[in-house]
Amino acid sequence: MKNCIPVALALALVISACQQKKETTVENNTRPAYALAIHGGAGTIKRENLSPELEAEYRSALDSALTIGETILKNGGSALDAVTQTVAWLEDSPLFNAGCGAVFTHEGRNEHDASIMDGRNQAAGASGGTSVVKNPITLARAVMEHSPHVLLTGKGAEQFAIENGLDTVSPDYFYTERRWNALQKALEEEKEKGLSEYWNNTQSTYKFGTVGCVALDNAGNLAAGTSTGGMTNKRWNRLGDTPVIGAGTYASNDACAVSCTGHGEYFIRYAVAHDVWAQMVYKGLSLEAAADAVVMKKLVEKGGEGGLIAVDKAGNIALPFNSAGMYRGYVKPGERKVMIYKED
Repeated sequence: MKNCIPVALALALVISACQQKKETTVENNTRPAYALAIHGGAGTIKRENLSPELEAEYRSALDSALTIGETILKNGGSALDAVTQTVAWLEDSPLFNAGCGAVFTHEGRNEHDASIMDGRNQAAGASGGTSVVKNPITLARAVMEHSPHVLLTGKGAEQFAIENGLDTVSPDYFYTERRWNALQKALEEEKEKGLSEYWNNTQSTYKFGTVGCVALDNAGNLAAGTSTGGMTNKRWNRLGDTPVIGAGTYASNDACAVSCTGHGEYFIRYAVAHDVWAQMVYKGLSLEAAADAVVMKKLVEKGGEGGLIAVDKAGNIALPFNSAGMYRGYVKPGERKVMIYKED
């Protein structure tokens, strides 16, 4: 019978199918029901620079953010919803450089950037340079879901937010005394050192600060989101890596979801978030190895400072950073941790 499969070939196909089924079962059995990680910025974060009271506030805020995301995932919610609501909560906290805790520009304004990406189909949305949108991460998601574009900026982005019914506020809403005082200090240093020396040598305290979240849901979908107020004393409507898909944010179900924080110019140049994905897909590296190769080797060699959070399709989490500290945390079923310093 010329249409029959030879016995040896048929047996080989059956064995192969069984092996594939076994491998799929093992992967599904070992993957946690959910996994979520967050960051609240990286930079010169040292124990001696934080009072015990302020450190406790940061740890409590990070823990609360984990609860927001975990509750959604525990109840069967999507990674995209967990990321959106977790980042929005961090934006509402004055402790972090996003939303109402954002830093000030050279001109004394707050300008916000955000992005989000869906690992299922690489749909993405981002916004930059907005000053009246209460939660920039919700604007980024609206751009992804309700516009034909990926990135909207400035007045146009704000108009889009209004047209789509997003919460807007007076620019005064974003004012915090701590960030205002940081701007005054930065302006004094810039005046003393000159513009070029100031930007080349100023401490990373002025350069870093972002919030972000990555998540894996029970359906195996990944998502990532990032939000920031940018750099203290930034000029000329500068945008960093946060609203640049592939630089500050990336997610794809075939490998991982990534959210970055650090000196944005370097993260843009080296497409850091996408590079982690690429190291996994093209080189076959594990999440930890890929993240370390980018953050602890490539960025260090190029002079870039910062870190990232990432989760892969199997629920593994990586939180590398090459700065003094990074506000961070993660949660899985039965496992939760909040960290600030290298030694945590």
